[in-house]
Amino acid sequence: MVSCWDTAVLPYALLGCLLLTGYGSGSKLKVPELSLKGTQHVMQAGQTLFLKCRGEAAHSWSLPTTVSQEDKRLSITPPSACGRDNRQFCSTLTLDTAQANHTGLYTCRYLPTSTSKKKKAESSIYIFVSDAGSPFIEMHTDIPKLVHMTEGRQLIIPCRVTSPNVTVTLKKFPFDTLTPDGQRITWDSRRGFIIANATYKEIGLLNCEATVNGHLYQTNYLTHRQTNTILDVQIRPPSPVRLLHGQTLVLNCTATTELNTRVQMSWNYPGKATKRASIRQRIDRSHSHNNVFHSVLKINNVESRDKGLYTCRVKSGSSFQSFNTSVHVYEKGFISVKHRKQPVQETTAGRRSYRLSMKVKAFPSPEIVWLKDGSPATLKSARYLVHGYSLIIKDVTTEDAGDYTILLGIKQSRLFKNLTATLIVNVKPQIYEKSVSSLPSPPLYPLGSRQVLTCTVYGIPRPTITWLWHPCHHNHSKERYDFCTENEESFILDPSSNLGNRIESISQRMTVIEGTNKPGELILLGNQAGCTLLAPYPNYTFNLLSALQSHLWGGTWSPHKCWD
Repeated sequence: MVSCWDTAVLPYALLGCLLLTGYGSGSKLKVPELSLKGTQHVMQAGQTLFLKCRGEAAHSWSLPTTVSQEDKRLSITPPSACGRDNRQFCSTLTLDTAQANHTGLYTCRYLPTSTSKKKKAESSIYIFVSDAGSPFIEMHTDIPKLVHMTEGRQLIIPCRVTSPNVTVTLKKFPFDTLTPDGQRITWDSRRGFIIANATYKEIGLLNCEATVNGHLYQTNYLTHRQTNTILDVQIRPPSPVRLLHGQTLVLNCTATTELNTRVQMSWNYPGKATKRASIRQRIDRSHSHNNVFHSVLKINNVESRDKGLYTCRVKSGSSFQSFNTSVHVYEKGFISVKHRKQPVQETTAGRRSYRLSMKVKAFPSPEIVWLKDGSPATLKSARYLVHGYSLIIKDVTTEDAGDYTILLGIKQSRLFKNLTATLIVNVKPQIYEKSVSSLPSPPLYPLGSRQVLTCTVYGIPRPTITWLWHPCHHNHSKERYDFCTENEESFILDPSSNLGNRIESISQRMTVIEGTNKPGELILLGNQAGCTLLAPYPNYTFNLLSALQSHLWGGTWSPHKCWD
């Protein structure tokens, strides 16, 4: 059934619907007939175009894009009853003083009906309005018209003419002529030059030339090779985006492309169905090698319903990329702070750096202050650096031991929290026997004499000291260069030991030397020929072998001279 309310082409279409009422169901809708026969008609500029359309149903007119319905020289009469028994419809198109730019396709078509799709429902004729002074319908002399092209696809250079008899030549700057061959390049006076498969050779400035009455006319076109290369898509600020209830959400999606690429950008987001967001797009051409397209999404006064996944979709031809970001909306600010490790942490003096970290969850981002023993840490030493929720201590020393407190505050939410961690700085055990180590050669002890050997040690925590005796196989030579070997077995010494030299006592005492506490002393009673080999045990808990000839924990040891 034909709807009389579906026609929006001409206001008088309703008349045709009314006249159709009662029309025999057996009638067939024929093709509209035009008063001018054939597929084209040539007329001279300044003449009047008179075109009549007759058909058996209501119809409308379609005009060339260069002809405006508002043109005062144009008049179209509404369809009226005509023909046999006034059961046909006729309308007339009149164009007074036609001009060259009125050249184009004029079509009379039936209004939409239930007619079989196999039947042609329109008739057209191409009108040339010949003007010797205007051989081209559109002239682009000073500024070339931009024509988009894609390599491998059809390219049309639309230099349409006002007369089918005009001879047109296609040239490419500076010296090339593109000659129609009937296959790859063809000429159509209604469409222009048609290039079946455009290549890089057609990129650049092209011009159509025509000579009429000895005068050369040119219209210029600039081909623009469009690509579909999307280099990168990003959303700023980075994910996740956190907001408080009532704040404004602004997401900027940027698509970076090659210079000849154009894109379509769209958003998917939780409130899209209700159009919660306003979206603004722009292009940044300030970059010399790329185009940067921006699509900015904005939502004022965000609510809980606005949280979720936001996706920016970028399409260019067959190319497609997308980027996601998540949005969180909180009713109010919050701070949560915990120890990342243990409340009491240990490190070792001499480390290049140590990081004290807290596990913090907060929004908005809080202000951060670190205290050491109640005072701002960064004011105490330049070696203290604040990085996020961590305090980095450079070149650790014993002075860095103490209590460290992180202060967190969000002023606008009136939220404040703090947490303290204790740092213990351990010192690897060190042996200080400067008087012994300064001797030019191993010392000699008289056989049977009473000797006191002192081992001075410093370390945190307090080291334990173990004395060992390393017997040597001796001879009766007086030479001082008869040293013990490393393969000799050693024995742990204690006051009750009966091995080798008799031990009178082993005692420890704390002494402040150069500002540090250092213990360790052994009293040895010589009762037989022999010697001791004393060296540090390479153990972090510091089981000390000896003090003689050893300077630092983990250092090398030297054998002791044996004599009788």
